[in-house]
Amino acid sequence: MKKLVLLTAVILLSTAGLAQAQEAELHGVVDITYQSSYIWRGFDWYPEGHSAIQPSIDLDLYGTGFGVNFLWSRANTGGFENKEWLITTLYYGNSLFEGEAYATDYTVGWVYYNYPDNPRAGGTTDAGFAVADMQEFFAALAWPDICPAGIVPSYTVLRLWPSRSGSLISGADGWIHILGLGYDLTMPPVIPGTTEQVLHLSAAAVYNDGAGAATVDHDWSHGVLGVSTSFDLGNNLTFIPALYYQSSWDDSVNDDDETWVSLSVQYKF
Repeated sequence: MKKLVLLTAVILLSTAGLAQAQEAELHGVVDITYQSSYIWRGFDWYPEGHSAIQPSIDLDLYGTGFGVNFLWSRANTGGFENKEWLITTLYYGNSLFEGEAYATDYTVGWVYYNYPDNPRAGGTTDAGFAVADMQEFFAALAWPDICPAGIVPSYTVLRLWPSRSGSLISGADGWIHILGLGYDLTMPPVIPGTTEQVLHLSAAAVYNDGAGAATVDHDWSHGVLGVSTSFDLGNNLTFIPALYYQSSWDDSVNDDDETWVSLSVQYKF
């Protein structure tokens, strides 16, 4: 019965998407991001502050609400080949209760983390990595109109698990809960000829329920403060600098506080 309900839902969503696609165009964003440190879910993914380059493409599938994102994370120094991955995300986003104070933006999706330089299922072990791919399901909620002051609360829940039985990362499955706040601060223009400069301020507190490594505690793991802005370069190009600070609360995730810079160039089509 569950399979029948799921199949029916998929057919209905696909039919609605195809109907919209007949009148819409394919849009997307090509992005190249430099990270001075790659902090993933609180973990220092390339330890000791090694930087990363992350090209990606995000496709809006004809205005249906469905999208797909492909991201490649690569360390800028050697020694991390077995921790470089290709991340594929399939997602659907929409809104509920439009016009109400409790209007809710939501995105649900599935993520696959693939290690291209590691052995596949049935292969040999290489430096402790084999069959190490992971999957993730997530649901993100935000309430853009609930606070008259313009503060936007959000909640994200995600579930991580090894992609195959017998994985070397067995025991790393678990839930992560993220409570967030966002606020757009409008300032005088930085570039002559523009009308304003908007700073996107963010804060988040993260509870890790055993996800990411077999040794992770079930506890509040870290908090993150962030600020970003964007500059229109013309010809559909945008430059986005950002600064983040992580206060690490649980040594099983990260025993150091982290500060890093993110620099992105995006092309929209």
